[in-house]
Amino acid sequence: MAMKSSRGDMTVREAGRKGGETTKRTHGHDFYVQIGHKGGQKVRDLINRGRQNE
Repeated sequence: MAMKSSRGDMTVREAGRKGGETTKRTHGHDFYVQIGHKGGQKVRDLINRGRQNE
C-alpha cells in the first residue's frame, strides 16, 4: 500500500489513476490507439537505428 505524504490526501498512484480517467473521458479510445501507434513506430525506428550502428 502506498504511503500518503503530509502534503495532501492523494497518493501518486491515485493521482495517476485520476489523470488517466480524465484523459480517457476527454480524449476517448481513439486517442490511446493513436499514441500506441506512435509509440510502436518510435520503437521500430529505434531498433532499426540500432541495427544500422552495429
